[in-house]
Amino acid sequence: MIYITPTLAIDESEIKQEFIRASGPGGQNVNKVSTAVQLRFNVASSPSLSDDIRKRLAHLAGRRITEDGELIIHARRFRTQERNRQDAFDRLVKLIRKASERPKVRRKTRPTLQSKRRRLESKHHRSKAKLMRRPASSSE
Repeated sequence: MIYITPTLAIDESEIKQEFIRASGPGGQNVNKVSTAVQLRFNVASSPSLSDDIRKRLAHLAGRRITEDGELIIHARRFRTQERNRQDAFDRLVKLIRKASERPKVRRKTRPTLQSKRRRLESKHHRSKAKLMRRPASSSE
């Protein structure tokens, strides 16, 4: 089990991982060893996630989620399989943890009378400063 929050956990059998060859640093070793990890998690059919978490996760994942509802995470930052595997799991947990947080409801507010006065006063002050820069008008 992978524990996301105290109330949310995902079974490791829901996650498929595949090791693929990575580009980048590693010299000749990079051509021989499959160190990059491709993690697949089916968001659409996961029994661990509620519907609202599923929707938020799909929105957060963006292009990383397929039409079938499968989240794909590529990890190729490190040179070893184990570190890339851990990196992919950490990124998955972080994404699901962020999706499990309910967004804060925005309430409309109005500016206070004092803040309106401050704004108008600063505009007036700025206007005076710009007036002083003008050349003196000749009233002949």
